Amino acid sequence: MQKVIALSALALALACGTAHAQYSGGVIKIGVMNDMSGVYADVSGPGGVEAAKMAVEDFGAEKKGMKVEVIGGDHQNKPDVGSNMARSWIDTQGVDVIVDVPTSSVALAVNQVVKEKNKVFLASGPATSDLTGPQCSPNLVHWTYDTWALANGTGKAIVKTGGDTWFFLTADYAFGHALERDTAAVVEKNGGKVIGKVRTPFPGTDFSSFLLQAQSSKAKIIGLANAGGETINSIKQAAEFGITQGGQNLAGLLVFITDVHSLGLKTAQGLIFTSAYYWDRNDASRDFAKRFAPRYKGHMPTMVQAGVYASVLHYLKAVEALKNDSDGKAVVAKMKEMPTDDPLFGKGTIRADGRKLHDMYLLEVKKPEESKAPWDYLKVRATIPAAEAFRPLNEGKCPLVGG
Repeated sequence: MQKVIALSALALALACGTAHAQYSGGVIKIGVMNDMSGVYADVSGPGGVEAAKMAVEDFGAEKKGMKVEVIGGDHQNKPDVGSNMARSWIDTQGVDVIVDVPTSSVALAVNQVVKEKNKVFLASGPATSDLTGPQCSPNLVHWTYDTWALANGTGKAIVKTGGDTWFFLTADYAFGHALERDTAAVVEKNGGKVIGKVRTPFPGTDFSSFLLQAQSSKAKIIGLANAGGETINSIKQAAEFGITQGGQNLAGLLVFITDVHSLGLKTAQGLIFTSAYYWDRNDASRDFAKRFAPRYKGHMPTMVQAGVYASVLHYLKAVEALKNDSDGKAVVAKMKEMPTDDPLFGKGTIRADGRKLHDMYLLEVKKPEESKAPWDYLKVRATIPAAEAFRPLNEGKCPLVGG
């Protein structure tokens, strides 16, 4: 009899715990916003939605009695489209957290809407380091990478190995400007010199005239401050002009494994770049990648898709701990309070400015003969420790940070 009473009490306690959980609209709604069909579609796109769904499944939301819904939307790389979508999602569809948002100009616009509405923004796709600098928000976590980390990793490594004169091809919007700015600062700090730069229309496909300017500059390094389809086209067109054969080198300042896949090892071999994640780095990353690939075109995940997965997983842990998803600032504060721990980025922390800290990796594209299997494209040249990978907290000018 005592055992029956004890079990009944336990059941009642569990029921009360569930009842006390206050999820707005009775559901935790996750909106994955990115470029679904344009130059950045393979960087995240529909694969980002799948990564978020995998996080929900691996978290075990259904078994825990937490109803979670994932939706996706295409911001078309336009700030007005992104901000209007964010407002509509929150006001009319009950979205609690907006995830991903590559294209920095769109992310900066969405960041303002999310702050105004007191929801949560998990930024995996955008690169601008201003998100944890002057534009930081108590409603934001910037998870995967940023322009400072890319510049610090790739720029420093190249200058230290002799690439001391640079010419930039820069996508003419917030992301390109920030990546050029942060890389130029690293180049100059390490004794290099920027001898020229040109702004390219975004989105663009023909970089011929800009590459000819870079070629005539005689700079040792042509820095590609672009991403996705633009990086792929820049590298292909540079090969057509024989730029690398002429003694100049390309620095891909933001390169994804899907770019290498599109280029092929013959064209991309030797390219050095910085990433927060590589699918073949360890058993945990391989396990995730092999589960992800069948769900999205057979592709191995990019670091942005990995960041979507990991950030959603940590968000759900914080919501579960709070038993509430309606107060975005409170959820982000809980995310910062709880140590991060996931199979893709390992153990880490989230700083006061919203910057998620983890190791970064300097990667090199393999030669064709070095590749032993499909998607075996990269090797790790160096690990950049979390403490060195991102801009120091006191240098970001984030209003949330005292001192």
